[in-house]
Amino acid sequence: MEGRALPVTDDEYVRSFQETGDNECFAELFVRHRKKVFFACRGFFGDPQRAEDATQETFLRAYRRIRSFEGGDFAAWLVRIARNVCIDEWRRNRMETIADDPLLSERAGSAELEPSFELHERAETVLREMRSLCPEQRRCLELKIEGCSYQETSARTGFSIDAVKSHLQNGRRMLWKRMEEALSESQ
Repeated sequence: MEGRALPVTDDEYVRSFQETGDNECFAELFVRHRKKVFFACRGFFGDPQRAEDATQETFLRAYRRIRSFEGGDFAAWLVRIARNVCIDEWRRNRMETIADDPLLSERAGSAELEPSFELHERAETVLREMRSLCPEQRRCLELKIEGCSYQETSARTGFSIDAVKSHLQNGRRMLWKRMEEALSESQ
């Protein structure tokens, strides 16, 4: 193992960038997390060009705000920024579309006008219900959603693989039950 450099963690790159402003540190964070952010945005929009634009905006916001990052899961912080960028863009486009079309302006309050609004409302319900899960279940589910394997989740959380599987199963079960209740209340 001699002569082999150990990989630098996200935390070390973030800390170095915060202290020195070395753009190479931020560039490495970009390379590490670009795909994850892109796929999070692509899941929101579906359109690869809009997802790419949202990815770029996400990293611009992260660059401007990285000095306020106080540690923790850097990838999750980026995904939260990406989600906010996507929501902002969705709202901006929706309002521009309504403002440009007089017929749409008249019907702006109509439920049939914006079927994707219901989808976004349900996504917000899922996020709200996930936040109500116990921390272990929530963390394991978040990592699974990010695409982490059982082994990666185990390494990131410190739980055994069996504990990760248990937290995922119980978290899914609780989330399913809570979503059924929440969706039945909204109908």
